[in-house]
Amino acid sequence: MNKRSIIYLILGLVLLAGTVGIFSSRFDLTKEKRYTLSSSSLQVLKNVQKPLMVEVYLDGDFPANFKQLQNETRFMLEEFRKINSNIDFKFIDPIKTKMSQDTLMAMGMQPSILPDMKDGQVRQIVIFPYVALKYQEFGSSVPLIVQQSGIDATEQLNKSIEYLEYNLISNIKSIAQENRKNVGILINQDELGPEEFQGFMQMALESYNAGPVVPEQGDELTQADIPKLKKMDALVIAKPRKPFTDGEKVILDQYIMNGGKTLWMMDAVNAEMDTLTRSKKIMAYPIDLNMNDFFFNYGVRINSALVKDVQKFALLRLVTGEVSGNPQYTSLPWPYFPLGIAENNHPVTRNINPVKFEFPTAIEILERPGIKTEILYESSPRTILKTVPNYVDLKELSKPDSIGVNERASDSKIFAVALNGEFSSAYANRSERNAYPDFKPKSTENRMIVISDGDVGRNKIIKGNPLPLGYDLLTNQQFGNEQFLRNALDYLLDDANLMELRNRNIEARLLDRQRIDNEKTNWQWFNLLLPLAIIGVLGALFFLLRKRKFA
Repeated sequence: MNKRSIIYLILGLVLLAGTVGIFSSRFDLTKEKRYTLSSSSLQVLKNVQKPLMVEVYLDGDFPANFKQLQNETRFMLEEFRKINSNIDFKFIDPIKTKMSQDTLMAMGMQPSILPDMKDGQVRQIVIFPYVALKYQEFGSSVPLIVQQSGIDATEQLNKSIEYLEYNLISNIKSIAQENRKNVGILINQDELGPEEFQGFMQMALESYNAGPVVPEQGDELTQADIPKLKKMDALVIAKPRKPFTDGEKVILDQYIMNGGKTLWMMDAVNAEMDTLTRSKKIMAYPIDLNMNDFFFNYGVRINSALVKDVQKFALLRLVTGEVSGNPQYTSLPWPYFPLGIAENNHPVTRNINPVKFEFPTAIEILERPGIKTEILYESSPRTILKTVPNYVDLKELSKPDSIGVNERASDSKIFAVALNGEFSSAYANRSERNAYPDFKPKSTENRMIVISDGDVGRNKIIKGNPLPLGYDLLTNQQFGNEQFLRNALDYLLDDANLMELRNRNIEARLLDRQRIDNEKTNWQWFNLLLPLAIIGVLGALFFLLRKRKFA
């Protein structure tokens, strides 16, 4: 066997090995690197220590646009399997396998009913676009379709593809991580009760160890609680109604200085919708929680003036009449319930449903060296500030944009901010530091989120039964409160930088449907005849070369 034959043999074996899939390589030439996994995703995948089965319920007969989502999901799972052999997947057609809808819904999957036009006929297709993750004795269902109101089906599908990597990786991390982080819920200042906070707790427990932090001695945080606080990676303070003592503030300050993350949901005004519904008119008045100097140190001031947004607001559904003994409901604009609609690309707020705030006040940002402040939500330019004490009356529903007593027009006001950087202690130059062991005057890189509404994390209760967080039963609307707070916790505790994936932007390169219909036949003939023409040309060339050689 000569040298040339050996080379041809080696090339043939290489081609054969690539054909049968012994090895393969892919090159991502897209501008946004849509087929390249991020370093944080690789880290999560490599940490999966035991077999993980991914069941994709996206197989069968459905519209072509869902085929794109199916292909993207298949490609990504193939990449996951290459990174870690513990990860495997399979596609399941629930219709073909005759799985009942009750079984799928018991797994946490909700059906999607899609119209499909084919050959001039419109039919309905029921699909379950979900992924089921199974790891040891744990399991979870992950929706593949982004739930966001106000967008069309094409944009919704594109956003689903954008979030596919984050969606899968974040849930794999949640189910497969050996050591979950701890989230403490402060129970000391007359915060939200267990039933009012059940939706938040259920959400937090999906990814973290979450539980109450109750003072060891009496009703005040003391140094006896320091060991417990040190075990908490994040602390949630939801709607406190009792003032913090100076001693408690020192303990919370040092918790932050030692790297603890905090999520604050604070009311600066006492105004409750339940009371207003019963009495039709209430007196809103400021609440002094003794925290002004505490937040001032971090560059935040929560003012006590109520914010009314006459452009972005939720509807209030009330009984406005009666017909034959049946109450008649009407949905009316209620500017005291502004909607948080993200207008930036922050990973905490990007592409989620509007967040419903109830009687929020304005957050003022004060510049502090070493601290970066990012606005998460703010009101529209058509904002009215109401100075308190002042009355809030349901009669304002008739003229939501009118300016009343002690009210004034204002520009946009902030409801929620994220702070990150190196925080300085408020007690670094004060005598209180002497009473705290191992006092730290400055933190390492840290994060904090402050929200000027204590009700943003409260779920409604109907006849003793808690409703899902963010769900309004009367208007049948699902607001984005749960996703917002989920993202907030992930942002605070994200050591793998997965939140960066939420900012991923994939350009939709869609085909022109009208041009497809007009040129469909031409391209079918082109694709049919071109291979035949190529074969004919090559055959003729081979015949001519052979004829010349042996002439």
